[in-house]
Amino acid sequence: MVWIARTLGRSVARAWLYPICVYYLAWSGPARRAISAFRERALGQPASWRELFDHYWCFASTILDRVYFLQGRFEQFDIAVSGLEVIDQALAQNRGCLLVGSHLGSFEVFRAIGLARHGLDIRMLMDEQNAPLIRKLVQQLNPAMAERVIQVGGAETMLLVKESLERGGVVGIMGDRLTGQDRAVSCEFFRQDARFPSGAMRLAHAVQAPVVLFFGLYRGDNRYDVRLESFAPSVQLSSERRQEDLEQWVQRYAQRLEAQARQAPDNWFNFYDFWHQPR
Repeated sequence: MVWIARTLGRSVARAWLYPICVYYLAWSGPARRAISAFRERALGQPASWRELFDHYWCFASTILDRVYFLQGRFEQFDIAVSGLEVIDQALAQNRGCLLVGSHLGSFEVFRAIGLARHGLDIRMLMDEQNAPLIRKLVQQLNPAMAERVIQVGGAETMLLVKESLERGGVVGIMGDRLTGQDRAVSCEFFRQDARFPSGAMRLAHAVQAPVVLFFGLYRGDNRYDVRLESFAPSVQLSSERRQEDLEQWVQRYAQRLEAQARQAPDNWFNFYDFWHQPR
């Protein structure tokens, strides 16, 4: 697919997404059931097969477009960005900025913010060990971008984050999906308890940098809607009520994620039972 996308173009590559989506819709039973359950929570009614196909199509489209985003070929896309002033206000404090995203829509399109801000230094915290194919793809398409990834859980992780922020840069981190190293916090999400990672809020407290939320929603064809929201000038966790404070901050994030997911349910790309994860 990478070869087709780069050699034959986006229109030809998108035509291949039809059989791919049909295949996964038919054979990825647990993922299909998880998405169906999510859509029923978000929209209040069972999902039809066409709606499920559209959901897979939305996901596949963003994966394909990642090839072009990694190459910096943003001119092919209609990207509407709202809230850039939030980034300006956060960086005006000379402490850098934490950009907290999610698996709602495309996080790769966040690099367009760097272009819009004339080379803004953006680095991404990632657990690359869990995504070797993605790591290989990034290294193949944009080695310079691969060097801007900070490995989660490494010995130098915190040092690299602090250095980037001290230079006035932006560090991106996902806030919705648990990994093996995360400490979970239980939050109300679509009227039921769900487990969220606390790492983003604990990091925000440790570095005392402004926090901005990021949502890169795919709107069909070549259109993306990038939304930036101010979350907090800093995240404070008191020594006396640390766990309670942490739960409140993560719950605030979950509420904003839910609000955006209601507006763009096709962009929910957690293809597993989000409410009944293994403990």
